[in-house]
Amino acid sequence: MQKVSNRLGFCAIYDRQIMDNEIIPHSRPSLSGQDVEAVISVIKSGQLSQGPKVTEFEKRVSEFIGKKRAVATSSGTAALHLALLALDIQKGDEVIIPSFVCSAVLNAVNYTGATPSIADIDPLTFNISVNAVKRAINSKTKAIIVPYMFGCPAEIDEFLELGIPVVEDCAQAIGADFKGRKVGSFGLMSVFSFYATKLLTSGEGGMVLSDSEDLISKIENLRDYDDRDDYTLRFNYKMMDIQASLGMSQLSSLEKFISRRREIAERYFKEFKDRNFSLPIRKEEKEHIYYRFIVKAREDASSYLEALQARKVMCRRPVYIPLHVYLNLSGFPNTMEAWQKTISIPLYPSLTEKEIKKIVDVVKEIL
Repeated sequence: MQKVSNRLGFCAIYDRQIMDNEIIPHSRPSLSGQDVEAVISVIKSGQLSQGPKVTEFEKRVSEFIGKKRAVATSSGTAALHLALLALDIQKGDEVIIPSFVCSAVLNAVNYTGATPSIADIDPLTFNISVNAVKRAINSKTKAIIVPYMFGCPAEIDEFLELGIPVVEDCAQAIGADFKGRKVGSFGLMSVFSFYATKLLTSGEGGMVLSDSEDLISKIENLRDYDDRDDYTLRFNYKMMDIQASLGMSQLSSLEKFISRRREIAERYFKEFKDRNFSLPIRKEEKEHIYYRFIVKAREDASSYLEALQARKVMCRRPVYIPLHVYLNLSGFPNTMEAWQKTISIPLYPSLTEKEIKKIVDVVKEIL
């Protein structure tokens, strides 16, 4: 293993073979000595599973976002599953979700037995379309899940006006603002993911936030099955103190992470200006934090992705397969165009200046 630090002191830890071949990964964690020490201190304490560090992490995230309570979980999917269960969503109900999102969102809905109602996206932001959601609402609709795709806040206030419980999916947008407030502070509940390559990581892990004591109590009850006086179906969705200690250390660096992401994004905007592909949306009221830097080619992305990989710059389709394709549904023109033509270019805080230059040069050459 090899450790490489960029000028901000973030470390990328990855296999030596990658370094020798000069492959630039699509994404990787941004880790520091502080993160390592935080984890070591918990290991030395002997309290490895859910304990005081998890409680402290919940408190810090809820204060950062602006919600009263939080419940840490084993993953973002677990957080979303528990949020839906807390709303008593079950078979016969419908939950509206976008097609252009990872399958974890679909899984969480299916875990409850409810029916996923798939909606198209806004072609500029890649977020779920308000108009598509309006068309999908019916008497069975019990919730709307609004993911903030690639770090770009959705028009969350417009969804709240629809009168349906809204769950904000902030897996790709923790730290982003919308109209002066942190995303995750608007909906009835908000969920977060702290997977290895998310904006901040606890290795694995997630969290649910809400101002509702009733909903939080339900989620806490469902998160852990052990030592209960009654039996009902509960889950092993706990976070460990090891994970929480890493998450708190990362949270203390989040603003620095976001600043670095925006700095790299500005470099890309400047370098890719007037090129033969579209760049991410830029609006004053949208505090984009560039979890992903998504460009849109004028034709199918497949050949570009192959060429970029051959030059050892690992770009990806930002969504592997849209949900409506998995479900054999027709329509969804905005989603299909985005899926066919968009490319996610490496952008993360641990990128070195040398790597950024190579990404810029290769993208200019290939696209």
